[in-house]
Amino acid sequence: MFVQIALGTILMLFSILIAGISFWLMETWLLRYRPWLTRAPHRPKLIVVLCIAAVWIMAQMTAGVWAWALTMMALGVFDTLELSVYFSLVAFTTLGFGDVLLPIEWRLLGGMAAANGLLNIGLVTALLVEALRQVRLQQLQMTKADS
Repeated sequence: MFVQIALGTILMLFSILIAGISFWLMETWLLRYRPWLTRAPHRPKLIVVLCIAAVWIMAQMTAGVWAWALTMMALGVFDTLELSVYFSLVAFTTLGFGDVLLPIEWRLLGGMAAANGLLNIGLVTALLVEALRQVRLQQLQMTKADS
């Protein structure tokens, strides 16, 4: 039990670290392109930010799923990489089909993967909303300054 909790905690912290680095990189990108993003036309640029943020989020979530999958594969929990990735994706997204279950000696990891996925989904939702909000606020400030 303690091994599962320790491994799950390490994986969760690693996933949070990935999210933190991802947020920092996204903020750096937004700051770098701020002059371009705040010039008219505004709406097409919001679409660009939305698309880039969505792809960025998918990459972040994929990294988290793969971290769980590769760990489970290394532990010998599943026989194939495909099954390990499938279970990790289903657990991480809290979809929980129930068609693939962890062996009893590793079942705590399933709940921890689901908790990690919930946390990540909340974080990436916040990132997406904040990125769009910041760009839009800056666009509105530039519009007022030009008036």
